[in-house]
Amino acid sequence: MLRFEPVQPGAPPATDLVAAMVAEMAVVYGPIDVPGMPSATPADFAPPHGTFLVGFDDAGAPVCGGGVKRLDDEAAEIKRMYVVPAARRRGHARELLQALEDAARDLGYSVARLDTGPRQPHAQAMYESAGYRPIGNFNSNPVASYWGEKRLD
Repeated sequence: MLRFEPVQPGAPPATDLVAAMVAEMAVVYGPIDVPGMPSATPADFAPPHGTFLVGFDDAGAPVCGGGVKRLDDEAAEIKRMYVVPAARRRGHARELLQALEDAARDLGYSVARLDTGPRQPHAQAMYESAGYRPIGNFNSNPVASYWGEKRLD
């Protein structure tokens, strides 16, 4: 079981996890931190409307992270979910998703939205098994092929 903590989105370990995720996704899709992509900056994850959570293992090492970004008064977007390779296949992504949904609910959002690309069918399957339903392209992400939404209330 992981321990989740909100951290400063513009400082380690958040920046280390985001950099690793961006590098991994660049191999899969090409650069994702470029003009035309949906915003996912530290300011997007800052309080009072957002948060960035890091999951720490029993030894205190950061093994996963992700952010909650405000879309409007009702909806938040879950962004930058990442689990370090050495910690994968242990259910941490599902734990992280639940922690991010709880954080979005605690921030007052009643809807969570997210997206994923065509080369991540495992992510789409996890989102759908967690209750996300397909919706239209809410964020104009040019590399996404699935956009999902879940009621949090």
